[in-house]
Amino acid sequence: MKKILALLCALCMLFALTACGQSAAPAASAPAADKTFTVGVCQLVQHPALDAATQGFVETLKAKLGDKVTITVLNGAGEQASCATIASQFVSDGVDLIMANATPALIACSSATSTIPVLGTSITEYGAAFELDKWEGRSIALNVSGTSDLAPLDGQAEIIQELFPDAKTVGILFCSAEANSKFQVDTITPILEGMGFKVVPHAFADSNDVAAVTAAACGESDVLYIPTDNTAASCAEAINNVAQPAGIPIVCGEENLCAGCGVATLSISYYDLGCATGEMAAKILSEGADVSTMAIQYAPQFTKEFNADLCAALGITVPDGYTAIGG
Repeated sequence: MKKILALLCALCMLFALTACGQSAAPAASAPAADKTFTVGVCQLVQHPALDAATQGFVETLKAKLGDKVTITVLNGAGEQASCATIASQFVSDGVDLIMANATPALIACSSATSTIPVLGTSITEYGAAFELDKWEGRSIALNVSGTSDLAPLDGQAEIIQELFPDAKTVGILFCSAEANSKFQVDTITPILEGMGFKVVPHAFADSNDVAAVTAAACGESDVLYIPTDNTAASCAEAINNVAQPAGIPIVCGEENLCAGCGVATLSISYYDLGCATGEMAAKILSEGADVSTMAIQYAPQFTKEFNADLCAALGITVPDGYTAIGG
């Protein structure tokens, strides 16, 4: 009997030790605070607005996570196919999060994965980018959210009316291949028409026909409007080389485009927009925030700006309340 009791005691001790070992196992894994993360940034093309957004994102995320995060920034050279290749590489590498800078980059990255969190920035309108008939302003898919660079289009129209009250025809110059640009054209057109302007859209397919379409637009317009448009931004010099000699002023959708070919804009800070995207990324990575529940964020403030050199060249007097770009 004593032998049986001893055997039972030994078995009980063995089970107790096994149970203790099992309950201790989760504590052995690294806590969230000690984790390291990898982040991939896919930027459509190099130009000042997108560069500023990427800079704000990287600096904010580094400030939040320090050496716990490794960030790789790759550029698609203006091609969505290149962005798709970059996105596939990030997925293959198993990054923890992808930041997509500009709409074609976002489409490529969201198409590459349904599980890795994807944050967009410099996206004008997410519903238009994803061709959604109904959009409630939150995450586009279970793994997609981000920030928008859309400044109020009624405010852009008010600048045109304020600076050029005697204008009759407003030509809108945009790239037909960019869904966000088409959305802006469709949105601002009835606003301008309500102000009494005749509105004529002038679409170019790509950079190859920018100069020809700009020349046609200048011949039919008193003033041009260019929305936030990546192709136009990369061709600002070519646009200005046509519009300035023709004496046709351009109001632009954002600051960096305006610096290249415009006279005025209602603009945001793309650096601040990138910072806001970095804040979202930090919450996802270090705090476990669910990207699918994160609302799209917008720039907190807008500034009426003017291009002093181009206004002087075209003899345009800008009223009080405008800030000189770079001033």
